[in-house]
Amino acid sequence: MTSSSTFSDRLLIWFDLYGRKDLPWQQNPTPYQVWLSEIMLQQTQVSSVIPYYQRFTNTFPDIKALANASMDDVLALWTGLGYYARARNLHKTARIMIAEHQGDMPLTLEQLLALPGIGRSTAGAIMTLAHHQNFPILDGNVKRVLTRYFAISGWPGNKKIEDQLWLKATQLLPKTRIANYIQAQMDLGATLCTRSKPDCEHCPLNIDCQAWQQGNVTSYPTPKAKKLIPTRQTNWLIAQSIDNKILLQQRPTHGIWGGLWSFPEISNQDNIELCYNQFNIDVTSIINRPVIHHVFTHFKLDIQPHILRCTVTSNKIAENKNLVWYKISDALKLGLPSPVKSFIQTLQ
Repeated sequence: MTSSSTFSDRLLIWFDLYGRKDLPWQQNPTPYQVWLSEIMLQQTQVSSVIPYYQRFTNTFPDIKALANASMDDVLALWTGLGYYARARNLHKTARIMIAEHQGDMPLTLEQLLALPGIGRSTAGAIMTLAHHQNFPILDGNVKRVLTRYFAISGWPGNKKIEDQLWLKATQLLPKTRIANYIQAQMDLGATLCTRSKPDCEHCPLNIDCQAWQQGNVTSYPTPKAKKLIPTRQTNWLIAQSIDNKILLQQRPTHGIWGGLWSFPEISNQDNIELCYNQFNIDVTSIINRPVIHHVFTHFKLDIQPHILRCTVTSNKIAENKNLVWYKISDALKLGLPSPVKSFIQTLQ
């Protein structure tokens, strides 16, 4: 097997020629920009992240601006990017940095790991790309490169396999150019050592890659055993007033779409009429729209929208601050789940 210097040398030579160097967060990056980009890139492709990153940094250019923002404003800019716990943790962590770290990014791995939403790989990326310290990372791209290079079988999410990959990642670290090396690892996985149709012919590591030598590159990494994804049902109650306002409810901060604004939901559509008194509305008609099919990581959701044309008898809805009437134009500025935002746009 090749030495670590050969691995890193080949990777860095390739990076100098073909690596990505013009991404928005690579231009004179601050620790805040590195942190933000790493969080956004979790389980999300670069092409999807770029416009969100640009809008986010234009609105919240530093830790202080993010900490001073409201959660609603943060979630509004995150709408459509998914995995909303990332946004909630960003906001929470920014406030912790103001309170406990003088508004700066912590300088040690241990301090970073103590912050919400920052795991070992993200902390390692911040330490290398922002602080230029020698730490490994193990995001999805790096896991794929290493499992193929060393022909490591077993699902990488398994702790035994993950520990093995962390050991390999640590042993391969070069002593110089650590930021470029870490970026090169991610770039290789994103551009050549891709999940499907990897371009092994042009890979700088192919001469020593065991999966390539075995002729079974796409067998790695071992996929997680598939489970049957359950389907759940819910009913949206879309109360629309005669002056074209809609009733929205802010969801709890935990769980699916935490902290976002959505339509009130009930599990059984037979109970629609029971909601009239709760909402303090007089319903003049009910229109059922086609079912919306939405897929999460662990389950599918079938949503039956019911548009309740109504007159509003009171602006105070059961004294519940989480239930608010909004003009459609104002509603679209809130933090909304993607299917909710899409549906509201059809009401305009």
